[in-house]
Amino acid sequence: MRIRSSVFACFCLILEVLGIALFLRGFFPVPIKSSFSSKSKLSDVPPEPFTGRSLNSSKVPDALFKRVVIVLIDALREDFVFGPNGRKYMPYIRHLVERGSTHSFVAKARPPTVTMPRIKALTTGSIPGFIDVVMNLNSPVLLEDNLIWQAKTAGKRMVFYGDDTWVKLFPKHFMEYDGTTSFFVSDYTEVDNNVTRHLDSTLKRDDWDILILHYLGLDHIGHISGPHSSLIQPKLMEMDDILKKIHGSLILKEAEGALPYLLVLCGDHGMSETGSHGGSSEHEVNTPLVLISPAFKKKVGMEKPSTVEQVDLTPTLALGLGLPISQNSVGRLIQPVVEEASLRDQLRFLHLNGHQLSYLLKDSMPAYEKEEGYEQFRVAEKSHGNWVKLVVEGNTSEVLTNIGKKVFKQYLEALRAMSAALSKQLGKYDMYSMVMSLVCPVLVLYLHAYVNTPLSLASEVDLPVSSALLSLPFYLLCLLLSSVHVLVCTSAESSCYFCSLSWGLVFGAVALSSALLCILRITSYVCRKYFRERRANIGSFEDEAYLLPSNEGDALASPLADLGVTDAGSEKWLALATPPLTLACCRLLRSLNQTGVQWAHLPDLGHWLNSLEHKMVLSLFAALSLALIYFLVQRRCSWVSKIALALGLLGVYSYRAAVGNVVFPWHHGGGNMSKGTVEARFVYIFVLGILFTGSKDLLRSQVITADARLKSRGLWEIYSGVVLLVALLFRAHNLPVLCCCLLVQTLMAQFIWKKLHYDAAQTTIMHYWFGQAFFYFQGNSNSIATVDISVGFVGLESYVEAPAFFLTALSTYAGPLLWAAHLVCYLSSEKRSSVAVGHGCYCLALLRSVPAAAYVVLVTALRYHLFIWSVFSPKLLYESMHTLLTAAICLFFTTMEQSRSSSRP
Repeated sequence: MRIRSSVFACFCLILEVLGIALFLRGFFPVPIKSSFSSKSKLSDVPPEPFTGRSLNSSKVPDALFKRVVIVLIDALREDFVFGPNGRKYMPYIRHLVERGSTHSFVAKARPPTVTMPRIKALTTGSIPGFIDVVMNLNSPVLLEDNLIWQAKTAGKRMVFYGDDTWVKLFPKHFMEYDGTTSFFVSDYTEVDNNVTRHLDSTLKRDDWDILILHYLGLDHIGHISGPHSSLIQPKLMEMDDILKKIHGSLILKEAEGALPYLLVLCGDHGMSETGSHGGSSEHEVNTPLVLISPAFKKKVGMEKPSTVEQVDLTPTLALGLGLPISQNSVGRLIQPVVEEASLRDQLRFLHLNGHQLSYLLKDSMPAYEKEEGYEQFRVAEKSHGNWVKLVVEGNTSEVLTNIGKKVFKQYLEALRAMSAALSKQLGKYDMYSMVMSLVCPVLVLYLHAYVNTPLSLASEVDLPVSSALLSLPFYLLCLLLSSVHVLVCTSAESSCYFCSLSWGLVFGAVALSSALLCILRITSYVCRKYFRERRANIGSFEDEAYLLPSNEGDALASPLADLGVTDAGSEKWLALATPPLTLACCRLLRSLNQTGVQWAHLPDLGHWLNSLEHKMVLSLFAALSLALIYFLVQRRCSWVSKIALALGLLGVYSYRAAVGNVVFPWHHGGGNMSKGTVEARFVYIFVLGILFTGSKDLLRSQVITADARLKSRGLWEIYSGVVLLVALLFRAHNLPVLCCCLLVQTLMAQFIWKKLHYDAAQTTIMHYWFGQAFFYFQGNSNSIATVDISVGFVGLESYVEAPAFFLTALSTYAGPLLWAAHLVCYLSSEKRSSVAVGHGCYCLALLRSVPAAAYVVLVTALRYHLFIWSVFSPKLLYESMHTLLTAAICLFFTTMEQSRSSSRP
């Protein structure tokens, strides 16, 4: 069956979209929502358990605190307070923790450790998903039942100063507020001063019940220079002074006989060893939680803080303020907070928390009655009713107290089990749907590997559809896949989205997968025939050289000519040395940045270079890298662009010197360092100039004259402009990554892709692999904690959303982007048709959407084919060894980095 290649491409695209949609449906679990009511009300509060005919009161126990002040310090790590440096960083708070009326805990934040999801967790008690990371950029109004809404409904007067995410989530909830932007990370002074400026006047007033302060300066310092920066201690001491002022004011305003106050110190998330956050490392999820109130007993010494969940603060504050618990909260009461209340009130608090969790459990699990926590809660509730009956009857024996303590322990166990079950349910992924979603990309990849037809409008693809549908393996595969589907769906403990589809859709997917597999089996012969013909053509032309359409000589070989490498013998030795040299570069870059949850805390070359005592070494590395970048890039540019590139790279070094990363040889310190805004804008001017020059040449080649040389120069100049911009955005210790990227591109282009006559598809695969490898060499991983958002403000004096987002994305994906741009430039520079260039670009887009597991299977098959061809054709042994070794290098480092950073919870 012959179909047009455009139809074939659309079919493959549809399969890709369906696979991605199914994967996302399985990856993002459906959030647990209670169907009891949209929001909790006091009228929904269950009555106190009572065994007998008369119903007891459904009244919530009285509030424990009159005023609550919440000081949330963004990115506050628990070791900043409880660690060895706690006395130095926050001496007053550390004194209260050791000797004051406090309760101290290590509050664990669930990933993603990003501000907006953490605020949702603190106010709703639920565990947000990774989809909330996207929402963090533009926080929508929070309609879910939450503590802030409950407080407003109960008439609590609330004041807020700090991160404007709160204002976006809770509009019209605060009596008074002043929001500050959280994205301009270059500012760590004014962003906190804008909060503190309101403090004196607010503390003198008595017209508020809840005061919330969200400080961002510490988080911004972490993004700029990490948790070990010299700026950390002054900022934490500033926060300590503010807490001392607040605590002193609350003590002065405390009235005899009135309810006590509660001062809460907490963090929304921690900070990784690189200063970022978003992942699940210990330093990112462990935050301090210090509760200060005269209602608590005074400490007699430093005690090791116990561990609680961050969401446990939500029901604790709700019950402490006399409010209903949010319906979707999975947190449990922090028991030490209510230990000074009467035993009856403590049991009532635990019963209210258990009742809310039991209803949420009913809505999230079909077999909720079999859950251990639910059964324990019912037993505790029944025992509680018997105990209340005895209390009402006037029994005051010691046995009654012991029974009450036993009920208390039963409630605690029930709450722990139900909270753990709900948290586990939120973290469950639909693995069956995710596995099935991988079938589509794998099939499409193999389809392109075997059906090697240029994707032009005039070409056609020959697919043996009828032969596949009439073959016996097709029906056997349909039967096998249907049996697997039935087996999985009938034995799955949790609901699977793929299992909920109608049998018609499922059978259609099974039939399609079986047909594609049979088509691939039949067309494998065509693929082998294609490679045999190609090898024969290579043998007849192996003495020919591909020349670029340029009168200036081979642009790719010019660096070698500059070094005096012009004879064939030298080129042969360089060709043999290219794979080991590439391997050495990759191994060196691997040591530069540790990535992955389990390895990010380990020392690496980047940390060593960024230390103050090695600043001169870092300066030397940065200067040499920038010089080599110019040497590798300038040869393809016009003389105007060469001058602009040289001045731009000088500006890059000047910017890094201005922000204090590197030093000039003549700089002796003592001067005031700027934020590098002028230097960065200086580089931006040259970037725009180079891009304009390249775009002008490219347009001239397309509109005015069909000059292939002009087109090639225009593309390379645009590529050079992108390289200059990336050099500006990269941190100083990452400049060798960019340098090695350009060096590997030059060597591979000269001695692998060109000499071994790689076609567009093979060259594209190699570019994709290297792009993925350099993505990890930059220090990136699949954790959002490795995203460096500080680069979004290079050259900016205030937060502007569009350029900040563009610069952050460009810096994060610089590796894949540079290799994709190099692919376009390389294919356009060679004597290839526009169809081949389009085919290569299409293949790159396809490869970007296919998971790494598919490449392992593909490369295994390719290695098998190359081995067979080498045995039957000894002349191909040299080429096969080059191909295998180079592919092994790419595959090894790519899959190794992906596996090392794949431990995302």
